[in-house]
Amino acid sequence: MKLPVLGLCAGLLFMAGGTAANAACTAEWPYWQRFAEHWVQPDGRVLESSLEKNHSTSEGQSYALFFALVANDQARFETIWRWSRENLMGNAPQTTLPAWLWGQGKDGVWKVQDANSASDADLWFVYALLEGARLWQKPQYRDDALSLLAQIKKQEITELPGLGAVLLPGPIGFSHIGHLWRINPSYQPLPLMRRLAAVDPKGPWNAIAAHTATLQNEAGAHGFAADWIGYRAVSDSAGLFASDPMKGDSGSYDAIRVYLWAGMTHPKDPLAKPLLASLHGMARATASTGLPPEKVNVRNGSTEGQSPSGFSGALVPYFRAKGQPWLEELQDQRARAAIDHWIAGTGPAPFYYDYMLSLFGLGWADQYYQFAADGRLQPRWESSCSATAP
Repeated sequence: MKLPVLGLCAGLLFMAGGTAANAACTAEWPYWQRFAEHWVQPDGRVLESSLEKNHSTSEGQSYALFFALVANDQARFETIWRWSRENLMGNAPQTTLPAWLWGQGKDGVWKVQDANSASDADLWFVYALLEGARLWQKPQYRDDALSLLAQIKKQEITELPGLGAVLLPGPIGFSHIGHLWRINPSYQPLPLMRRLAAVDPKGPWNAIAAHTATLQNEAGAHGFAADWIGYRAVSDSAGLFASDPMKGDSGSYDAIRVYLWAGMTHPKDPLAKPLLASLHGMARATASTGLPPEKVNVRNGSTEGQSPSGFSGALVPYFRAKGQPWLEELQDQRARAAIDHWIAGTGPAPFYYDYMLSLFGLGWADQYYQFAADGRLQPRWESSCSATAP
Protein backbone atom coordinates (compact mmCIF):
# COMPACT_ATOMS: atom_id res chain seq x y z
CA MET A 1 0.00 0.00 0.00
CA LYS A 2 1.41 3.35 -1.02
CA LEU A 3 2.03 5.81 1.82
CA PRO A 4 2.63 9.56 1.25
CA VAL A 5 6.01 10.87 2.35
CA LEU A 6 6.07 12.29 5.88
CA GLY A 7 8.06 15.15 7.33
CA LEU A 8 11.05 13.76 9.22
CA CYS A 9 10.23 15.26 12.58
CA ALA A 10 12.23 12.79 14.60
CA GLY A 11 15.43 13.36 12.69
CA LEU A 12 15.29 17.09 13.41
CA LEU A 13 14.59 16.96 17.12
CA PHE A 14 18.18 17.79 17.94
CA MET A 15 18.14 21.08 16.03
CA ALA A 16 18.41 24.07 18.32
CA GLY A 17 15.82 26.82 18.61
CA GLY A 18 12.05 27.02 18.48
CA THR A 19 11.92 27.86 14.76
CA ALA A 20 13.76 24.69 13.82
CA ALA A 21 11.56 22.69 16.16
CA ASN A 22 8.38 24.10 14.64
CA ALA A 23 9.62 23.40 11.15
CA ALA A 24 10.44 19.85 12.15
CA CYS A 25 6.88 19.38 13.40
CA THR A 26 5.11 20.38 10.22
CA ALA A 27 3.11 17.35 9.10
CA GLU A 28 3.85 16.95 5.40
CA TRP A 29 0.57 15.62 4.05
CA PRO A 30 0.67 15.88 0.25
CA TYR A 31 -3.02 15.15 -0.30
CA TRP A 32 -4.03 17.93 2.10
CA GLN A 33 -1.54 20.35 0.57
CA ARG A 34 -2.95 19.64 -2.88
CA PHE A 35 -6.49 20.13 -1.63
CA ALA A 36 -5.60 23.40 0.08
CA GLU A 37 -3.85 24.73 -3.03
CA HIS A 38 -6.83 23.89 -5.22
CA TRP A 39 -9.86 24.62 -3.03
CA VAL A 40 -8.82 26.94 -0.18
CA GLN A 41 -8.44 30.64 -1.01
CA PRO A 42 -5.79 32.76 0.73
CA ASP A 43 -8.52 34.39 2.84
CA GLY A 44 -9.62 30.98 4.17
CA ARG A 45 -12.74 30.46 2.07
CA VAL A 46 -13.19 26.90 0.81
CA LEU A 47 -14.61 26.61 -2.71
CA GLU A 48 -17.31 23.93 -2.74
CA SER A 49 -17.29 22.66 -6.31
CA SER A 50 -20.15 20.19 -5.92
CA LEU A 51 -22.64 23.08 -5.70
CA GLU A 52 -22.80 26.22 -7.77
CA LYS A 53 -19.45 27.41 -9.02
CA ASN A 54 -17.38 29.16 -6.34
CA HIS A 55 -20.00 28.82 -3.62
CA SER A 56 -18.98 27.77 -0.12
CA THR A 57 -20.67 25.71 2.57
CA SER A 58 -20.28 25.32 6.30
CA GLU A 59 -19.47 21.65 5.66
CA GLY A 60 -16.52 22.54 3.45
CA GLN A 61 -15.25 25.11 5.92
CA SER A 62 -15.54 22.79 8.93
CA TYR A 63 -13.93 19.80 7.23
CA ALA A 64 -11.03 21.94 6.00
CA LEU A 65 -10.60 23.32 9.52
CA PHE A 66 -10.26 19.77 10.83
CA PHE A 67 -7.74 18.78 8.15
CA ALA A 68 -5.63 21.88 8.82
CA LEU A 69 -5.45 20.77 12.45
CA VAL A 70 -4.43 17.25 11.43
CA ALA A 71 -1.66 18.75 9.29
CA ASN A 72 -0.52 21.13 12.07
CA ASP A 73 -1.22 23.91 9.58
CA GLN A 74 -1.85 26.62 12.16
CA ALA A 75 -1.80 29.59 9.80
CA ARG A 76 -4.34 28.09 7.44
CA PHE A 77 -6.48 26.92 10.38
CA GLU A 78 -6.64 30.50 11.62
CA THR A 79 -7.61 31.93 8.22
CA ILE A 80 -10.28 29.26 7.63
CA TRP A 81 -11.80 29.89 11.04
CA ARG A 82 -11.59 33.66 10.72
CA TRP A 83 -13.39 33.63 7.36
CA SER A 84 -16.02 31.23 8.67
CA ARG A 85 -16.57 33.23 11.85
CA GLU A 86 -16.89 36.52 10.01
CA ASN A 87 -18.94 35.44 7.01
CA LEU A 88 -21.06 32.51 8.18
CA MET A 89 -21.94 33.74 11.66
CA GLY A 90 -21.36 37.48 11.58
CA ASN A 91 -18.55 37.24 14.15
CA ALA A 92 -21.14 36.20 16.74
CA PRO A 93 -20.78 32.49 17.63
CA GLN A 94 -22.31 33.38 21.01
CA THR A 95 -25.70 33.86 19.31
CA THR A 96 -25.47 32.65 15.70
CA LEU A 97 -24.89 29.23 14.18
CA PRO A 98 -22.95 29.10 10.88
CA ALA A 99 -25.04 29.65 7.76
CA TRP A 100 -24.69 26.58 5.59
CA LEU A 101 -24.45 28.35 2.19
CA TRP A 102 -22.49 31.44 1.12
CA GLY A 103 -21.97 32.70 -2.42
CA GLN A 104 -23.04 35.06 -5.15
CA GLY A 105 -26.75 35.73 -5.35
CA LYS A 106 -28.83 36.59 -8.38
CA ASP A 107 -28.30 40.22 -7.44
CA GLY A 108 -24.56 39.76 -7.93
CA VAL A 109 -23.78 40.27 -4.24
CA TRP A 110 -21.54 37.79 -2.42
CA LYS A 111 -23.17 36.97 0.89
CA VAL A 112 -25.04 34.31 2.87
CA GLN A 113 -27.51 32.62 0.53
CA ASP A 114 -29.17 30.37 3.11
CA ALA A 115 -28.89 31.24 6.80
CA ASN A 116 -30.14 27.87 8.03
CA SER A 117 -27.35 25.89 9.66
CA ALA A 118 -26.25 22.27 9.16
CA SER A 119 -25.66 20.54 12.48
CA ASP A 120 -22.96 18.18 11.20
CA ALA A 121 -20.81 21.11 10.11
CA ASP A 122 -21.56 22.89 13.38
CA LEU A 123 -20.29 19.88 15.34
CA TRP A 124 -17.12 19.60 13.24
CA PHE A 125 -16.44 23.30 13.85
CA VAL A 126 -16.81 22.75 17.59
CA TYR A 127 -14.63 19.64 17.56
CA ALA A 128 -11.82 21.21 15.52
CA LEU A 129 -11.83 24.31 17.73
CA LEU A 130 -11.78 22.29 20.95
CA GLU A 131 -8.90 20.16 19.77
CA GLY A 132 -7.04 23.12 18.28
CA ALA A 133 -7.28 24.85 21.64
CA ARG A 134 -6.01 21.76 23.45
CA LEU A 135 -3.20 20.81 21.08
CA TRP A 136 -1.94 24.33 20.37
CA GLN A 137 -2.74 25.89 23.77
CA LYS A 138 -5.00 28.56 22.25
CA PRO A 139 -7.86 29.14 24.69
CA GLN A 140 -9.67 31.56 22.38
CA TYR A 141 -10.59 28.63 20.16
CA ARG A 142 -12.14 26.86 23.12
CA ASP A 143 -14.19 29.94 23.98
CA ASP A 144 -15.64 30.00 20.46
CA ALA A 145 -16.23 26.24 20.55
CA LEU A 146 -18.21 26.42 23.77
CA SER A 147 -20.26 29.33 22.45
CA LEU A 148 -21.18 27.33 19.36
CA LEU A 149 -21.90 24.25 21.43
CA ALA A 150 -24.37 26.20 23.54
CA GLN A 151 -26.17 27.34 20.39
CA ILE A 152 -26.27 23.78 19.02
CA LYS A 153 -27.94 22.62 22.21
CA LYS A 154 -30.37 25.53 22.09
CA GLN A 155 -31.31 25.35 18.41
CA GLU A 156 -30.54 21.87 17.06
CA ILE A 157 -31.30 19.46 19.91
CA THR A 158 -34.87 18.40 20.58
CA GLU A 159 -36.63 15.81 22.72
CA LEU A 160 -38.71 13.29 20.77
CA PRO A 161 -41.44 11.21 22.45
CA GLY A 162 -40.17 7.76 23.27
CA LEU A 163 -36.67 8.52 22.01
CA GLY A 164 -35.23 11.39 24.04
CA ALA A 165 -32.62 13.89 22.94
CA VAL A 166 -32.03 13.95 19.18
CA LEU A 167 -29.73 15.99 16.96
CA LEU A 168 -31.78 17.64 14.23
CA PRO A 169 -30.00 18.31 10.91
CA GLY A 170 -30.69 22.01 11.39
CA PRO A 171 -32.95 24.43 13.26
CA ILE A 172 -35.46 24.86 10.43
CA GLY A 173 -37.17 22.43 8.11
CA PHE A 174 -36.80 19.04 9.77
CA SER A 175 -39.99 18.92 11.83
CA HIS A 176 -43.04 18.18 9.68
CA ILE A 177 -46.80 18.19 9.92
CA GLY A 178 -48.12 15.06 11.55
CA HIS A 179 -45.55 14.88 14.34
CA LEU A 180 -42.79 13.61 12.04
CA TRP A 181 -39.11 14.49 12.28
CA ARG A 182 -36.25 13.80 9.87
CA ILE A 183 -32.89 12.53 11.18
CA ASN A 184 -29.59 12.12 9.31
CA PRO A 185 -27.50 9.26 10.80
CA SER A 186 -24.28 10.55 9.22
CA TYR A 187 -24.43 13.79 11.20
CA GLN A 188 -23.32 12.31 14.55
CA PRO A 189 -19.92 10.55 14.42
CA LEU A 190 -19.24 8.60 17.60
CA PRO A 191 -15.77 10.11 18.26
CA LEU A 192 -17.26 13.61 18.20
CA MET A 193 -20.05 12.60 20.55
CA ARG A 194 -17.56 11.13 23.01
CA ARG A 195 -15.39 14.24 22.98
CA LEU A 196 -18.36 16.53 23.51
CA ALA A 197 -19.56 14.34 26.36
CA ALA A 198 -16.19 14.78 28.07
CA VAL A 199 -16.29 18.56 27.63
CA ASP A 200 -19.99 18.89 28.44
CA PRO A 201 -20.84 15.92 30.71
CA LYS A 202 -24.35 17.20 31.45
CA GLY A 203 -25.14 17.51 27.75
CA PRO A 204 -27.04 15.02 25.53
CA TRP A 205 -24.01 13.69 23.67
CA ASN A 206 -23.75 10.15 25.03
CA ALA A 207 -27.50 9.74 24.62
CA ILE A 208 -27.21 10.86 21.00
CA ALA A 209 -24.29 8.47 20.53
CA ALA A 210 -26.52 5.62 21.70
CA HIS A 211 -29.05 6.64 19.06
CA THR A 212 -26.41 5.95 16.40
CA ALA A 213 -26.79 2.21 16.95
CA THR A 214 -30.56 2.55 17.26
CA LEU A 215 -30.84 4.39 13.95
CA GLN A 216 -28.76 1.75 12.23
CA ASN A 217 -30.88 -1.08 13.59
CA GLU A 218 -33.98 0.69 12.33
CA ALA A 219 -32.51 1.11 8.84
CA GLY A 220 -33.34 -2.50 8.02
CA ALA A 221 -32.07 -6.05 8.27
CA HIS A 222 -29.85 -5.88 5.18
CA GLY A 223 -26.99 -4.10 6.96
CA PHE A 224 -26.98 -0.84 5.00
CA ALA A 225 -26.95 2.72 6.33
CA ALA A 226 -29.75 5.09 5.30
CA ASP A 227 -29.26 8.65 4.12
CA TRP A 228 -32.25 9.82 6.16
CA ILE A 229 -34.68 8.26 8.62
CA GLY A 230 -38.11 9.48 9.68
CA TYR A 231 -39.49 9.35 13.21
CA ARG A 232 -43.20 9.81 13.89
CA ALA A 233 -44.60 10.41 17.36
CA VAL A 234 -47.76 8.42 18.08
CA SER A 235 -48.37 9.71 21.62
CA ASP A 236 -46.78 11.93 24.24
CA SER A 237 -44.46 9.08 25.22
CA ALA A 238 -43.98 6.90 22.15
CA GLY A 239 -43.01 6.99 18.49
CA LEU A 240 -42.07 4.82 15.55
CA PHE A 241 -39.29 4.99 12.98
CA ALA A 242 -40.44 5.34 9.39
CA SER A 243 -39.15 5.87 5.88
CA ASP A 244 -37.95 9.39 5.26
CA PRO A 245 -40.75 11.38 3.59
CA MET A 246 -38.38 13.01 1.10
CA LYS A 247 -35.53 10.56 0.48
CA GLY A 248 -37.36 7.31 1.11
CA ASP A 249 -35.28 4.24 1.93
CA SER A 250 -32.13 5.14 0.02
CA GLY A 251 -28.55 4.99 1.24
CA SER A 252 -26.00 6.86 -0.84
CA TYR A 253 -24.03 10.13 -0.64
CA ASP A 254 -24.98 10.94 2.95
CA ALA A 255 -24.92 7.38 4.25
CA ILE A 256 -21.40 6.63 3.01
CA ARG A 257 -20.14 8.67 5.95
CA VAL A 258 -21.81 6.30 8.43
CA TYR A 259 -19.41 3.53 7.33
CA LEU A 260 -16.50 5.99 7.44
CA TRP A 261 -17.19 7.17 10.99
CA ALA A 262 -17.81 3.60 12.18
CA GLY A 263 -14.48 2.45 10.75
CA MET A 264 -12.57 5.28 12.44
CA THR A 265 -14.20 4.83 15.86
CA HIS A 266 -11.76 3.50 18.45
CA PRO A 267 -12.34 -0.24 19.01
CA LYS A 268 -12.62 0.32 22.78
CA ASP A 269 -15.72 2.44 22.30
CA PRO A 270 -18.56 0.21 23.56
CA LEU A 271 -20.60 0.94 20.42
CA ALA A 272 -17.80 0.31 17.90
CA LYS A 273 -18.20 -3.45 17.58
CA PRO A 274 -22.02 -3.66 17.48
CA LEU A 275 -22.20 -0.77 15.01
CA LEU A 276 -19.73 -2.41 12.65
CA ALA A 277 -21.56 -5.70 12.95
CA SER A 278 -24.83 -4.04 11.96
CA LEU A 279 -23.19 -2.52 8.86
CA HIS A 280 -22.55 -5.82 7.11
CA GLY A 281 -24.43 -5.01 3.92
CA MET A 282 -21.82 -2.75 2.34
CA ALA A 283 -19.12 -5.40 2.71
CA ARG A 284 -21.31 -7.99 0.99
CA ALA A 285 -22.31 -5.61 -1.82
CA THR A 286 -18.73 -4.50 -2.42
CA ALA A 287 -17.38 -8.04 -2.41
CA SER A 288 -19.67 -9.01 -5.30
CA THR A 289 -18.03 -6.62 -7.78
CA GLY A 290 -15.00 -5.20 -5.95
CA LEU A 291 -16.59 -1.74 -6.04
CA PRO A 292 -19.15 -0.20 -3.68
CA PRO A 293 -22.56 0.60 -5.16
CA GLU A 294 -23.64 4.18 -5.58
CA LYS A 295 -27.08 3.63 -4.08
CA VAL A 296 -28.79 0.99 -1.96
CA ASN A 297 -32.32 0.41 -0.75
CA VAL A 298 -32.08 -0.25 2.97
CA ARG A 299 -35.46 -2.00 3.13
CA ASN A 300 -35.11 -4.58 0.34
CA GLY A 301 -31.31 -4.74 0.05
CA SER A 302 -31.15 -3.90 -3.66
CA THR A 303 -28.18 -1.95 -5.06
CA GLU A 304 -27.61 0.13 -8.15
CA GLY A 305 -24.89 2.10 -9.90
CA GLN A 306 -21.13 2.35 -9.49
CA SER A 307 -20.00 4.81 -6.86
CA PRO A 308 -17.36 7.51 -7.38
CA SER A 309 -13.84 7.07 -6.05
CA GLY A 310 -14.61 8.98 -2.85
CA PHE A 311 -16.84 6.14 -1.69
CA SER A 312 -13.84 3.82 -1.90
CA GLY A 313 -11.72 6.26 0.12
CA ALA A 314 -14.42 6.45 2.79
CA LEU A 315 -14.62 2.67 3.05
CA VAL A 316 -10.92 2.05 3.69
CA PRO A 317 -11.27 2.47 7.51
CA TYR A 318 -14.49 0.43 7.45
CA PHE A 319 -12.87 -2.58 5.80
CA ARG A 320 -9.79 -2.30 8.00
CA ALA A 321 -11.93 -2.25 11.13
CA LYS A 322 -13.90 -5.25 9.88
CA GLY A 323 -10.69 -7.21 9.25
CA GLN A 324 -11.20 -7.48 5.48
CA PRO A 325 -7.79 -6.44 4.08
CA TRP A 326 -8.35 -7.48 0.47
CA LEU A 327 -11.46 -5.33 0.15
CA GLU A 328 -9.58 -2.55 1.93
CA GLU A 329 -6.71 -2.79 -0.56
CA LEU A 330 -9.04 -2.58 -3.56
CA GLN A 331 -10.70 0.58 -2.25
CA ASP A 332 -7.39 2.11 -1.18
CA GLN A 333 -5.88 1.62 -4.64
CA ARG A 334 -8.92 3.04 -6.39
CA ALA A 335 -9.13 6.15 -4.20
CA ARG A 336 -5.42 6.91 -4.45
CA ALA A 337 -5.36 6.36 -8.20
CA ALA A 338 -8.05 9.01 -8.73
CA ILE A 339 -6.06 11.58 -6.74
CA ASP A 340 -2.62 10.59 -8.05
CA HIS A 341 -3.72 10.75 -11.70
CA TRP A 342 -5.07 14.25 -11.12
CA ILE A 343 -1.89 15.39 -9.39
CA ALA A 344 0.19 13.90 -12.23
CA GLY A 345 -1.95 15.64 -14.84
CA THR A 346 -3.20 12.37 -16.30
CA GLY A 347 -6.74 12.47 -14.94
CA PRO A 348 -9.57 14.92 -14.20
CA ALA A 349 -9.84 16.84 -10.97
CA PRO A 350 -11.99 14.96 -8.43
CA PHE A 351 -15.17 16.51 -7.18
CA TYR A 352 -14.86 18.29 -3.83
CA TYR A 353 -16.90 15.66 -1.98
CA ASP A 354 -14.92 12.73 -3.38
CA TYR A 355 -11.68 14.37 -2.34
CA MET A 356 -12.99 15.14 1.14
CA LEU A 357 -14.12 11.55 1.69
CA SER A 358 -10.72 10.29 0.56
CA LEU A 359 -8.89 12.77 2.80
CA PHE A 360 -10.80 11.43 5.78
CA GLY A 361 -10.35 7.77 4.92
CA LEU A 362 -6.80 7.73 3.54
CA GLY A 363 -5.52 10.21 6.13
CA TRP A 364 -6.77 7.93 8.89
CA ALA A 365 -5.43 4.79 7.18
CA ASP A 366 -1.99 6.40 6.80
CA GLN A 367 -2.13 7.33 10.50
CA TYR A 368 -1.92 11.05 10.04
CA TYR A 369 -4.58 11.02 12.75
CA GLN A 370 -6.61 8.66 14.92
CA PHE A 371 -9.40 9.11 17.45
CA ALA A 372 -8.91 7.99 21.05
CA ALA A 373 -11.65 6.06 22.85
CA ASP A 374 -12.78 9.29 24.55
CA GLY A 375 -12.88 11.09 21.21
CA ARG A 376 -9.66 13.10 21.55
CA LEU A 377 -7.85 13.71 18.29
CA GLN A 378 -4.45 12.02 18.06
CA PRO A 379 -2.57 13.64 15.17
CA ARG A 380 0.71 12.06 14.18
CA TRP A 381 2.58 15.30 14.74
CA GLU A 382 1.53 15.53 18.42
CA SER A 383 3.97 12.96 19.84
CA SER A 384 6.92 14.10 17.73
CA CYS A 385 6.32 17.78 18.25
CA SER A 386 5.82 17.50 22.01
CA ALA A 387 9.41 16.31 22.24
CA THR A 388 10.58 19.61 20.71
CA ALA A 389 8.89 21.84 23.27
CA PRO A 390 11.33 23.85 25.39
